[in-house]
Amino acid sequence: MRLRICTWNVNSVRLRAEQAARFVAEQAPDVLCMQEIKCREGEFPVNAFREMGLPYLKIAGQKGWHGVAIASRLPIEDPEPLDVCREGHARCVGVKVAGVEIQNFYIPAGGDIPDRVENAKFDHKMDFYEKLTAEMARRDPGSPLAIVGDLNVAPGEFDVWNHKHMSKVVSHTPVEIEAFRALEASLGFIDLMREATPEPEKLASWWSYRAQDFRQSARGLRLDHILVTPGLRDAAFRLGAPAVRIHEDVRAWERPSDHAPVSADLVL
Repeated sequence: MRLRICTWNVNSVRLRAEQAARFVAEQAPDVLCMQEIKCREGEFPVNAFREMGLPYLKIAGQKGWHGVAIASRLPIEDPEPLDVCREGHARCVGVKVAGVEIQNFYIPAGGDIPDRVENAKFDHKMDFYEKLTAEMARRDPGSPLAIVGDLNVAPGEFDVWNHKHMSKVVSHTPVEIEAFRALEASLGFIDLMREATPEPEKLASWWSYRAQDFRQSARGLRLDHILVTPGLRDAAFRLGAPAVRIHEDVRAWERPSDHAPVSADLVL
């Protein structure tokens, strides 16, 4: 069977419910992982997702900010919960679908100053990565696990519009890239997007609202990721190269999120 997993920072699920319905109708994801839903569980538009054909929901909401959710076409089970956010924010939600564990994250952006002493938000981001990496290091690399979401790090030179400039800006600083690579190494995670589109081709999934035309300004960052364990390598490569796509066209829709959805197909 094909399992299409999609991650999307929707930047308010209630504002984007119609866009989500359009995206689901066009792309038929089996599992839609959302970040920054910006609502509490009871405020989530449950009926809209049922009408989309994604009736199985796991929601971790929070008033005003953050919040993550997973909507699935297939029945879901609860994996062991992860406790990696020291601030207790709603930044992680996990499910098991068709035998695959999917952990959906909205990792802290980290503020403006890339210094753990001067900036508590940046320290929280680094702490989040450290806790998650330590948790993953205890797992079995052969288990079918996908980490998806807005991980708020653009790890590669070609995941930013200008490597030299961005190396001083939070999201692409050396310490953040090191943290991202340590997470990858913890279980030998496979970066499906880069397997499908190797460097030096540039990739981006986020573009600032400040640009009138995000394509013309071309100042994007690859902040949204789908990482899988070696236990899912065969499923990801069953048809040859991984079937992974950044749905950049969605960023051009009216009143869009600043992030584009990213999807990957697993053949189980």
